[in-house]
Amino acid sequence: MTPIMFELLIRSLWETVLMTVASGVISLAAGLPLGLALVATARGGIAENLWINRGLGAVVNGFRSVPFIILLVALIPLTRLIVGTALGTWAAIVPLAIAATPYYARIAEVSLREVDRGLIDAVRAMGGNRWTIIREVLVPEALPGIVAGFTVTLVTLIGASAMAGAIGAGGLGDLAIRYGYQRFETSVMIAVVAVLIVLVCGIQWFGDRLVARLDRR
Repeated sequence: MTPIMFELLIRSLWETVLMTVASGVISLAAGLPLGLALVATARGGIAENLWINRGLGAVVNGFRSVPFIILLVALIPLTRLIVGTALGTWAAIVPLAIAATPYYARIAEVSLREVDRGLIDAVRAMGGNRWTIIREVLVPEALPGIVAGFTVTLVTLIGASAMAGAIGAGGLGDLAIRYGYQRFETSVMIAVVAVLIVLVCGIQWFGDRLVARLDRR
């Protein structure tokens, strides 16, 4: 690999990390409250409201059912409105975050549903309100699952960011398509695949270690 290609590889890696981290943080900030809302408004939840629950569920399922490449194209007008362009790394963050938020919300919902009902009832018996239950029971008890789900979401976002490279989002996917595929430079394709494997394994390893430290069982 030439020095120029190596420099492009480093720049593409930075763009992929930027897209993954930025969209991951947004999906965490939006997806966790959405997951909490789904659990709280479900039947028997701390704020039971089946109409809201079904409405939120329909929205989440609707976004999750759309393939990412189609969502990427469909959100171009919104991306232009927010970022000012539909191309580049920052433009890709918008559809990545919107796609990842409902995905992570469902993962968080599963972890939150596994919290021992007896703990919730105990806090209620002591006069704890809904926010106390969320802050002192639901989130702390489900934290290992929440972190594990966020790790899976980040790994999924790496794959999605590579797909976004197909329409000019930059990153490792764009490098693999423009140089590895279109110019038949096998060394570039191999290098991109190797970097993606290392990146995914690194994120998964760190996430697993963090979950092990948080798990009090």
